[in-house]
Amino acid sequence: MNDQLFENARQARDPRFDGRFFVAVKTTGIYCRPVCKVRIPLAKNVDFYGSAAAAQEAGFRPCLRCRPESAPGTPAWKGTSTTVNRALRLISEGALDSGSIDALSDRLGITPRHLSRLFSQHIGVAPKAVAQTRRLQIAKKLIDETPFSITDIALLSGYKSVRRFNDHFKHVYARTPSSLRKKAGRQKTVCRNSSGVEQGFNLRLSYRPPFDFSGILNFLKVRAVPGVEYVDADHYRRVIKTHQGTGILAVGLDEEARQLLVQVTGILPDELVPVLERVKRIFDLDADPIEINQAISRDRRMRKIIAENPGQRVPGCWDPFEIAVRAIVGQQVSVKGATTVMGRIAAMYGIKNRDNVDVKDVDLQGANRAADELDREVLCLGFPSPERLSELDTKTLSMPTRRAQAIKDMSRAVVNGDVSFDTSVSLDELKLSLLNIKGIGPWTAEYIAMRAVNDPNAFLHSDLVLLKVALTEFSINKPDQLLDLSKAWQPWRAYAGMHLWRRAVKK
Repeated sequence: MNDQLFENARQARDPRFDGRFFVAVKTTGIYCRPVCKVRIPLAKNVDFYGSAAAAQEAGFRPCLRCRPESAPGTPAWKGTSTTVNRALRLISEGALDSGSIDALSDRLGITPRHLSRLFSQHIGVAPKAVAQTRRLQIAKKLIDETPFSITDIALLSGYKSVRRFNDHFKHVYARTPSSLRKKAGRQKTVCRNSSGVEQGFNLRLSYRPPFDFSGILNFLKVRAVPGVEYVDADHYRRVIKTHQGTGILAVGLDEEARQLLVQVTGILPDELVPVLERVKRIFDLDADPIEINQAISRDRRMRKIIAENPGQRVPGCWDPFEIAVRAIVGQQVSVKGATTVMGRIAAMYGIKNRDNVDVKDVDLQGANRAADELDREVLCLGFPSPERLSELDTKTLSMPTRRAQAIKDMSRAVVNGDVSFDTSVSLDELKLSLLNIKGIGPWTAEYIAMRAVNDPNAFLHSDLVLLKVALTEFSINKPDQLLDLSKAWQPWRAYAGMHLWRRAVKK
């Protein structure tokens, strides 16, 4: 860790470092985010930790003012170990809430001892400590931002019993969970429709600046599947599949607070935490712009390009299968053309949302209507499942039969388990399984890896748009030349590719 860099960031309360490290104050036994507004302690009285888990393992309590559990995700592991990457993602999905270290290691294909060694090397704490901190952070967030009972919060956070939750909470915070309940904050989270009926919840997710929210919205807007997604200048909305059928997700921005505003309706309580994890991936909230931009800028030819969009993110997705279909549809056609075809697939094979709006009522010009009215009329479809598309009639789609067959074959492979987007599957395994399907080539596999599973190093070196930019910016025009050049941008080639795509739009 660069203590002097972190000390400078602490003194300046630099929001770019929020979540990158935590400040532990030895005189109080409390650890804070570097943006905490308390009086800045003397340098001799603080230590720095790369994660909240490490600070808690050292015996420090979370600050109640800056709420470390609300910090953007710690990015220290990104680009260091793909195994640690997968393990942390599985832990964030609750793998250690109901499973053991042995089971987690088996899913990753390594021994428990090797997993512990990797965590010690890259994170500084054991997997169990990371899982415990995650559970506590979720619980604290739910206490502050939802009306759930303490008993419900304990179970939703992954604790096996309320007693364990209370004991852990008291041990870390030195007080009971109920003593931190903020009634005003809880009431604000309840989401109602225009008739005043309670429908869901409003929550917040912090991001690390610079953060180009409008850039993400623009990217998602031109690719929004009609009936399934709707994007305007301020929000991303989509139909989501839930235990009850379908719901609606809406994401906006509070730039002053450096947070995303997440509104979700039609879900059950046990779906809330997974929804937030997916939103983080859609908007790439755990990215560290400083580290990424510095790494890519080692190539001097990229410096000017990066400076145009320093808050660039790589948009993820809600549904990996949906993106896999999109990647196949998008082969050798324009973005607009692919979006049109995706809309037809959704209309023919998708499921109607709970409002039961007819497909013919979809109106993409309704941006100025009230949000709940917009949701009912524009967001009317859930994207079809792999089971549905595994039975599609290849002659019904306005696309080459061979490409439609690839969608059908890929869907069958997902149903049969030959292709899996599960986090326990390595990137190499996923790409190989995709390439084994006739009609899926390297471009498609890389696009799926980039957006469906958030591979920061995915790179579409044969992409025609990237090749045009490469000719202008680097005087090269062959895929192999661009692939060779991209080695200088590792392990963040996906971000470099996004910068180049945006450069092409400006030309």
